[in-house]
Amino acid sequence: MSEKTPLLHYRLSSNTAGSDRAVGVTVETSPSVSREAVEKPSKKLSTFFGVIMPTVLSMFSVVLFLRIGFVVGHAGLYQSMLMFFIAYLIITMTVLSICAVSTNGALDAGGAYYMISRALGPEFGGSIGIMFFFANICGCALYVLGLVEAVTVTFGVSEDATGLTYSYHVLPVGYWWCLLYGSGILLLCLVVCLVGAHIYARATFLIFLIVMTVLSSIFVSFFIVGPRTVVLPGACANSTLPARANYTGFKMETLLGNLWANYEVDYTTGSMMTFATVFAVMFNGCTGIMAGSNMSGDLKNPSYSIPRGTLTAVVFTFITYNLLAWFVSCTCDRLLLQRNYSFLSDINIWGPLVTVGIYSSTLSAAMSNLIGASRILFALSRDKLFSGVFAPASRTSEGGNPWVSVLISWSLVQVVLLSGKLNTIASIVTIFFLLVYAAVDLACLALEWASAPNFRPTFQYFTWYTCALGILGCLVMMFLISAIYASVSIAFMLVLLLLIHYLGPSSSWGYISQALIFHQVRKYLLMLDVRKDHVKFWRPQVLLMVANPRSSTGLITFVNDVKKSGLYVLGHVQLGELEVLPADPLQSCYDSWLSLVDHLNIKAFVSLTLADSVRHGIQHLLFISGLGGMRPNILVLGFYDDCSPKNNLQDCVFPISTLSLDRFSPAKAQKRIFHFPAVRSDKVGSEAARAKDLSNEEYVYVIADAVKMQKSVALARYFCSFSRSEVLAKGKPGQSGLFVDVWPLNLLRPDNAGYVDTCSLFLLQLACVLHMSHAWHQARLRLFLCVETGCCLEEAKEKLQRMLKDLRFTADVYTVPWDHVVVLHGQRQEMAGKCRFKAQTEGHKDRAIECVQNFPSNTTLLSDEYLCAVNLLIREHGDPPPAVRFLYLPRPPADTRRYASYLHQLDLLSRDLGPTLLIHGVTPVITTAL
Repeated sequence: MSEKTPLLHYRLSSNTAGSDRAVGVTVETSPSVSREAVEKPSKKLSTFFGVIMPTVLSMFSVVLFLRIGFVVGHAGLYQSMLMFFIAYLIITMTVLSICAVSTNGALDAGGAYYMISRALGPEFGGSIGIMFFFANICGCALYVLGLVEAVTVTFGVSEDATGLTYSYHVLPVGYWWCLLYGSGILLLCLVVCLVGAHIYARATFLIFLIVMTVLSSIFVSFFIVGPRTVVLPGACANSTLPARANYTGFKMETLLGNLWANYEVDYTTGSMMTFATVFAVMFNGCTGIMAGSNMSGDLKNPSYSIPRGTLTAVVFTFITYNLLAWFVSCTCDRLLLQRNYSFLSDINIWGPLVTVGIYSSTLSAAMSNLIGASRILFALSRDKLFSGVFAPASRTSEGGNPWVSVLISWSLVQVVLLSGKLNTIASIVTIFFLLVYAAVDLACLALEWASAPNFRPTFQYFTWYTCALGILGCLVMMFLISAIYASVSIAFMLVLLLLIHYLGPSSSWGYISQALIFHQVRKYLLMLDVRKDHVKFWRPQVLLMVANPRSSTGLITFVNDVKKSGLYVLGHVQLGELEVLPADPLQSCYDSWLSLVDHLNIKAFVSLTLADSVRHGIQHLLFISGLGGMRPNILVLGFYDDCSPKNNLQDCVFPISTLSLDRFSPAKAQKRIFHFPAVRSDKVGSEAARAKDLSNEEYVYVIADAVKMQKSVALARYFCSFSRSEVLAKGKPGQSGLFVDVWPLNLLRPDNAGYVDTCSLFLLQLACVLHMSHAWHQARLRLFLCVETGCCLEEAKEKLQRMLKDLRFTADVYTVPWDHVVVLHGQRQEMAGKCRFKAQTEGHKDRAIECVQNFPSNTTLLSDEYLCAVNLLIREHGDPPPAVRFLYLPRPPADTRRYASYLHQLDLLSRDLGPTLLIHGVTPVITTAL
């Protein structure tokens, strides 16, 4: 491993050749240079040297030499084997996940953190990296304290000097003395790490030989060494506790006495032991399974070596631990196991050999944990997942050694050493590693469930069952060990996920969340059957056509409030023909439109199309927008008039990550411009006259096309100056009030004064949907009922209120006499009748047919005087002025020659009314049934 490698360094770094390229110094010119841009180290390590050896050494340390008697003495042989089985079942499930991820494509230097972060995105990678960092910090302290305990047992004397001592018992013992010894050992590790990892890496093979030699001597000693009495540490003449214990050799009585559990008080901490606390200590011997995967950058064939080497190491250590537990149970009485954790040196053929193994393995493990923690911190700082928080840790020496990360890691380990006892932090380390393993299993499970085509690992011996079993096992054991620590750790990891998700910069690594979302959305879209649609579950699904977003921000935000958790699509038609263009011009526009969605904080999709006319483009969007049962059912258009649009969208300066922690840094700022054309009001002369891309007739054709396609239509007028924040502020206490006016009558057909047709109910439903949104909930709905003299006003009002009650619609109902308005329409109607009668009597058959055909459209019966009177009536009954008005939009006339007249009538009807929606509904949307 090179000094620049940003990974969780395996606990026992390895390289037999000791080249600088492999584990030594690699010069890095700048911390900001990406890992992919740095020259890759030569891959030359085999499966044994690159995976098996570091993994075995990582799993053989404190537990093997100092805690195997502790585990068997308290838990007994049966529960000890059960603990080993549970522990290795959990880590085996995790190993399968590691093998799957590690064989999914080519690997570069970076190990587990590199694989997870690049495969699953910064959220998973960053959170796992942080948890690995703290696990290594606590692990380093664990091994330092283990070494201190081994030294004090061998060379220490009691604080009161009353215990049984020998000439080599010269070191004082106590909390502060142990802290001093631990600080000295940690200082030695710091010096080695500051000089370079290559010094330690060159001794790895020698350490491996020492550990294997000591382990062999331990097994041989069980057969060679005869029964003997062992002096217990801390024994004294005046103590009532036993001072000696027996090593019996292989005896059935000894085995029978060690079969069952007998939890006692731990003589080093004074705490009562339980299954959970013993398992926490034992599980530390099972950690380190990722040491081989961390060597990915230096392996000859990572996809081959990692799965085979890791599984081989796991099987070897599992057999070794179980054999050692059996031999200890058969040869040592329980008192020896519970009161002397270093008994292996007392029963060995040469005691100092075990001491050498303990010292070498624990010291190397402590140094490798310190190196690993510093490399993780350096990787996180270089990846900038937390922006400037870890910025100082990215500094390196001329040789590429991240010395600042080493110093930060050393200081944190020093803080952990204040706990003082080995078993005190064992639970913390175990919780952290279990949580990390659960996260790795979850990551592999997410990849499997996402069903991404590029996730096809060559290691096939895993399923989502193994991932789920690994997650479940890790979580169960976490809470068995310590419910408090487990809860705090999970909460901490969730906080890390949220911090990286919301505050971290964007990356090009890929996001597993996107793959999972796609997979789930596709599955549920297929389940969304349009044949099962029911009016009870109708919701607005809007396609809003936007000509220029600069003048449409008010309408875009308003429609976002109307959609009621439905589909919302921003549509735009760009005129042109693809066959005469060198490339698709829409691809370069999507970024600006998506930035607009983010800037306005709306929940909308963007759909752009290229067509030879606006009408054809809208037809395309109505046909193809949406998927399955999620398709637009309402088309919203801006009104066709001569109002000068306003530019409400200013080009803003955004940071590279708008939610980044360093977003206020001027050096990080980047100008993002919305690449939209200028509005018509910014143009002059003939250019402004030609700015409209469609004629008034084509505009009405669009409305008619939508109605033919069974799409409801809403025409939005005077929203160019609509400010959502200013409008909603009127609903606050002390203001004029927030009102929404609804006129459900077809004002162009006063002869048909019904309020219960499909379009009227659609109008009421949309107004109710707007009122149900959180922002508009304080608004008051005003429903205006137009009545003529001769009708009972109160009766009509009560009838409408009963209908509103049945529809669960809350509104203030106002009756509006409009005889003086209807009479204008009646005079025109009488003249039209005379015209038809005269045409029939004089034999003008064609003209009579034309009158009959045009009558349903009612366009020939409406005078400008009548429309102006209706407009005035609406304005007179708008005090206080409403935020928005909902009006009935008549169907376009059947005779296309009347389209211009139809649009002119709508113009007169809605002129100077303020923000207004003219709505025509084509489908039932309200029901009174449950």
